[in-house]
Amino acid sequence: MTGMRGFSALFLATGCTVMVAQAHAADLPASIGKGEGNLNVVAWEGYADDAWVKPFEQQSGCKVHRKYVGSSDEMVALTRMGGGKGFDVVSASGDAALRLIFGKNVQPVNVSLIPAYADLMPELKEPLFNTVKGVHYGISYEWGPNVLMWNTKTIATAPTSWSVIYDKAHAGLITVPDNPIQIADAALYLSHTKPELGITDPYELTQAQMDAVVALLKDQRPLVKKYWALASDEVDLFKSGDAQVGAAWPYQANTLRAANVPVQDTIPTEGATGWADTWMISAHAEHPNCAYLWINHVMTPKVQAQQALSFGETPASTKACAEMDAAQPGACKQYHADASAAYFSTIKFWKTPVKQCGNGQSNCLDYAAWQRAWQQVKQ
Repeated sequence: MTGMRGFSALFLATGCTVMVAQAHAADLPASIGKGEGNLNVVAWEGYADDAWVKPFEQQSGCKVHRKYVGSSDEMVALTRMGGGKGFDVVSASGDAALRLIFGKNVQPVNVSLIPAYADLMPELKEPLFNTVKGVHYGISYEWGPNVLMWNTKTIATAPTSWSVIYDKAHAGLITVPDNPIQIADAALYLSHTKPELGITDPYELTQAQMDAVVALLKDQRPLVKKYWALASDEVDLFKSGDAQVGAAWPYQANTLRAANVPVQDTIPTEGATGWADTWMISAHAEHPNCAYLWINHVMTPKVQAQQALSFGETPASTKACAEMDAAQPGACKQYHADASAAYFSTIKFWKTPVKQCGNGQSNCLDYAAWQRAWQQVKQ
């Protein structure tokens, strides 16, 4: 994953001196014991569906208690809660995973206890967003793009550019995520429409570049019907007709089409940001055996395929294709699981913004600055 930064860059950039200790074999569990009876899951909406949760509960004896969130910030906050108030496993995206690792909120994972690890696509076996100095802090799960979605009845001509969500012609009918990482989508758009800004990586922004992005997003703000937090919020907006175009995940498009709402989605000409998610185990996990059993369950080709088809994303497992096509002929090709490496390289995956730029400079804005910028946009 080009540009995903590891340990030293993040901490040099943020001025932190805390070091992540190397995990030795003796520090990792040698086997998975009997399930403790419960599993607390914090995840993206749709990542703990009954279709695979119920079989897991029956097989493992672990009762799943799920909490869906709408942003990586909320995911990080919930995972950091300890003392019996937190969660056992979390489906962290690339803009959250390093924060959890360096905050010592998640524990190293023994990949030898996860047989499906051997079947991961090479790009996701040791990505820099979940593996630090050879230590695995999670297992890569699924990945995909953030897409442009619109109502085909009200917008007859299919849009091909992200410009549509900044267009006054759709004032009051636009919706976008309520998330600081949304800044990257605007930055990606400006990297194509205003090349003089010099934006080469939408997650590496100088103050001048951020000022330009914030100006665009402030101009967009009066056009936005609602900033959505949960995927279901956006689904409701399109069902009611309150929104007709917006930034979405394939999950919302699939859900709406299943409900006979006339929507279509695409990756515009400027490209797309996206996510690569990792199942991680909390450092405070009260049910670590159930956590390992859960990861093994969701990493099977069958569940990988179920998740991919339900959410509209691509599985990390190279063995999920057959299951996908068995359930929905042509799905493997549709979701790029048959040529995942080439497609993978086209997506600008979420990562935590840090001060250290990819060009060797240290004048990029860190995530705290992104959070402040997002609040400025919404004021």
